[in-house]
Amino acid sequence: MQEAANTHEVEHLRYRDFTKNQKLTLWSTTTGFGLEHMDQLFISFAMSSIIASLHISNFAGGFISTISMFGSLIGGLFFGMLADRIGRVRVFTWTLIIVAFATGMIYFAHNIWLVYFFRFIAGVGTGAEYGAGVTLIAENFAGKKIGKLTSLTQIGGQVGAVLSAIASAIIIPTFGWNALFLVGLVPVLLAFVFRLHVKESDEFLKTKEARENHKETVTEKAPILSVFKTPAMAYQTFALIMMMMIQIGGYYGLMNWLPKIMQKQLHLSVSGSSLWMIVTIVGMSLGMYMFGFVLDNFGPRMAFGVFLALAAISVYLLLVAQSAWSLLIIMMVVGFFSNGMYGGYGVVVSRLYPTSARVTANAVVSSTGKFLGGFFPPIIGWLMDKYTLSHVMMFFTAMYLFSLCVMLTIPAFRRKDIKF
Repeated sequence: MQEAANTHEVEHLRYRDFTKNQKLTLWSTTTGFGLEHMDQLFISFAMSSIIASLHISNFAGGFISTISMFGSLIGGLFFGMLADRIGRVRVFTWTLIIVAFATGMIYFAHNIWLVYFFRFIAGVGTGAEYGAGVTLIAENFAGKKIGKLTSLTQIGGQVGAVLSAIASAIIIPTFGWNALFLVGLVPVLLAFVFRLHVKESDEFLKTKEARENHKETVTEKAPILSVFKTPAMAYQTFALIMMMMIQIGGYYGLMNWLPKIMQKQLHLSVSGSSLWMIVTIVGMSLGMYMFGFVLDNFGPRMAFGVFLALAAISVYLLLVAQSAWSLLIIMMVVGFFSNGMYGGYGVVVSRLYPTSARVTANAVVSSTGKFLGGFFPPIIGWLMDKYTLSHVMMFFTAMYLFSLCVMLTIPAFRRKDIKF
């Protein structure tokens, strides 16, 4: 039986109308997204200290994110297919335990190889977090436009990024970069409690029951085959992977190296650069909210088109920052356009692929895109070693323009019969 909050007559999504499970889904997903952002940005804020204390190059430092994204690829594909077969919520609890262990163990990592190892394990744990989270939202709010709703959970996730910045400013100067990763253990336990009370969506349970009562097809046994079932579907998947690659490459490329760029350009301390990072995150949150509004009202083609074009232009503004105030304004603008569209990928994937392969599709797009995007931080580190900041920003602009061109070739983005 479809719950009241899911009926097609309800056009405005209001929190007081949500069922208990819908509310728990939103809170637990938001917490999970916050943990993912916190976990990733610990590396960003600790990067300068890691490079200095372990005596490694910028390229080797940037490769930490690449290793993490490789783990995310493996974990996303494995746990994504598992979530489509046995349940999204059960898989969540397992992956959170993996993330908790790997994050805390970095405290004991005193060489780059141990850092690589534990970041790989953490990546395995976070691999299915994004895809399973947005899938739960899409299924619990079936038939509704969920662009703004998903964006709000992503904004809540940015709280983890803000906490990461605050913790870095306090802990790194006093206790060292290793101690920072112990903080990752505390909110993971809180999220674990949330997961225990979230139930699977009715849509997934019906699909699972139908699969168990009938002979399984080849694509149901291996959900990843559904993602590439036809040439048109395969191209759509490939195009979305390329867009996610640019999204992740741009995000972590900026966030991993922005503290170092600001320290070099404006001679800010780690705590000072953390302050400007918070400003960037505020800009990202505002951008996510606006992107969700545009997506719900004008569709993905308009939403992604506007944000990608303006992201390509806005990164150049960083070169004109000459004071703290100009930097504050510019970083808000860059954050607004460069990461405002992040939540949109899960929305379109959840609406374009069948229930039986929905988490798998999200995992293929997000994890593969993250893995490929994970190569961008070391590339940007290499560019910073060899070239000027102007060349680095030119690289960012080319990235976003490439993603814009790819987006325009996706036929499903022009369809009017899909509520994204």
